[in-house]
Amino acid sequence: MNPDLDRFLARADKALSHPSRNGHRGPVHVGVDLGTAYTVLFALDADMQPWAGAYEFAEIVRDGLVVDFAGATRLLRRLKEKVEAQLGFELTSAATTYPPGVPSVEVRATRYVVESANLECTAIVDEPTAANSVLQVQNGAVIDIGGGTTGIAIVRDGEVVYTADEPTGGTHFSLVIAGANHISFEEAEALKLKVSEQRRLFPMVRPVMEKVGTIVARHIAGYEVDTLYLVGGTSAFAGIADVISEVTGVRTWVPSNPLFVTPLGVAMHN
Repeated sequence: MNPDLDRFLARADKALSHPSRNGHRGPVHVGVDLGTAYTVLFALDADMQPWAGAYEFAEIVRDGLVVDFAGATRLLRRLKEKVEAQLGFELTSAATTYPPGVPSVEVRATRYVVESANLECTAIVDEPTAANSVLQVQNGAVIDIGGGTTGIAIVRDGEVVYTADEPTGGTHFSLVIAGANHISFEEAEALKLKVSEQRRLFPMVRPVMEKVGTIVARHIAGYEVDTLYLVGGTSAFAGIADVISEVTGVRTWVPSNPLFVTPLGVAMHN
């Protein structure tokens, strides 16, 4: 749909395993996304191109709230040290994200995690707005489907005019899969990520997809939205765009590597 975006996300994917060795010149832009399932750190170079990154699964956040401050700090320090080793210099600051609608005290907790990992927190940006820094949507709705919540941002003339966030995301997929298959949550989480299994799992998780679609439909009602742009790791599950489009009646699109769109976007605010 957007060749430039596809190339940008392909570079981000490559940066995870083969970080650029262009040397340190100019500012470094770092973004941190503390997710319910995955925490992601990306560094962009002076030209806002993906330079290096790292991510890890950890249950440190629940429904947008930091529930394991010490664990979150240790995890972020690990990711920071890994990227620093790849680049050969220290990262000193970062911007981070929060789900829209989270209480201000919880937003501050996210800032404190970043600062406890020895990074100056230069900005805190709601997740859909961060994602749109990459997507560059002028008119439509950005839907960030993470592990625990679904965030909605309605965009008019390139500006976010409305945001909302409700529980329901990839964690709920895993709970359904675990129950239906009589396996642990951890096993369900791993199974969910296997593309080869998603066709078989689709009927089990379709009701959760429909719930996400119902949430989106409720929040975009009253706005003229002709396209939904899905981001967040859960958006990568095969078939979710078709279900949400069916429920909302709105054309729905998913970029490649939707997990990385938000952390890449928030890095642009650092």
